[in-house]
Amino acid sequence: MLIRKAADLTYADITPKSVYLDRRKFLRAMGIAGAAAVAGRSLFELATPAQTAFAGTKLSGLAKSPFSTTEKQNSYEDVTHYNNFYEFGTDKSDPAKNAQKFQTSPWTVSVEGDVAKPRKFTMDEILKIAPLEERIYRHRCVEAWSIVVPWIGFSFHNLIKLVEPMPKAQFVAFQSYYDPRQMPQGRGAGIDFPYVEGLRMDEAMNPLTLLCVGMYGETLPNQDGAPVRMVIPWKYGFKSIKSLVKIKFQSKMPPTTWNLSVPNWYGFYSNVNPNVDHPRWSQAKERRLGEIFKRNTLMFNGYGDQVVSMYNGMDLKKNF
Repeated sequence: MLIRKAADLTYADITPKSVYLDRRKFLRAMGIAGAAAVAGRSLFELATPAQTAFAGTKLSGLAKSPFSTTEKQNSYEDVTHYNNFYEFGTDKSDPAKNAQKFQTSPWTVSVEGDVAKPRKFTMDEILKIAPLEERIYRHRCVEAWSIVVPWIGFSFHNLIKLVEPMPKAQFVAFQSYYDPRQMPQGRGAGIDFPYVEGLRMDEAMNPLTLLCVGMYGETLPNQDGAPVRMVIPWKYGFKSIKSLVKIKFQSKMPPTTWNLSVPNWYGFYSNVNPNVDHPRWSQAKERRLGEIFKRNTLMFNGYGDQVVSMYNGMDLKKNF
């Protein structure tokens, strides 16, 4: 039997969760009822279900990342039912309810701006850029709650090298997908869409900066940013833009959605900093989802050893 490595797979090769769950039903049916119909569905229907969705499907051959924390992971239920994704509603439970029919295939990510090799990446091409890793990251929300998630992806600098940024490219701008027909709840969110974010080039090149295609051994659920997103673990969660469609390299600092909306509350850098309070609450402590008691917030969310050198000489209260 030929065993295919993760790097050899195409996006279409990934088995949808509904398929392998229904195959289990098929096997149980064979043992119980032979060739009879089960629960009103024929064995043929159980063995050959429609393959229409990619979100939440298995990924295999994942390397374990040395960047991972050893902290206890949050449950899949926590991470998929307590979300900020304003395109699908502003309540934490809204995205899980409203994003289920979000169409994520076909999908392309356009890379443009000050690069020698601009191009558009399909999801098949993104999956082949570098070997996929599982990275168990702490994730800190600006609203003073946190989670620990086994994300799947690879360091963003692998994509950067392919497009060869020019020397004048000092920043990277990101844009998420927005379609008011698929995301009607966004009209009442109180912010402008499409959602935009940005990083300084050295932040984008940092090995911790993850181009993410999955979590918990599977491709991303719609409510968590399918099919591809950023994860920047030393910054507040809103910097980790979801459902990414455009990446632009440029010389000037790009606008970011929350900085445009409330500039005195949300700065460009948005590094996790217990010493800089949000105007409405303290950032000194946080509550991990599923826990009762609060814990101390860590500077740079605990990733200071890997990132502090990028901010030498900066006033992190002024450049928040």
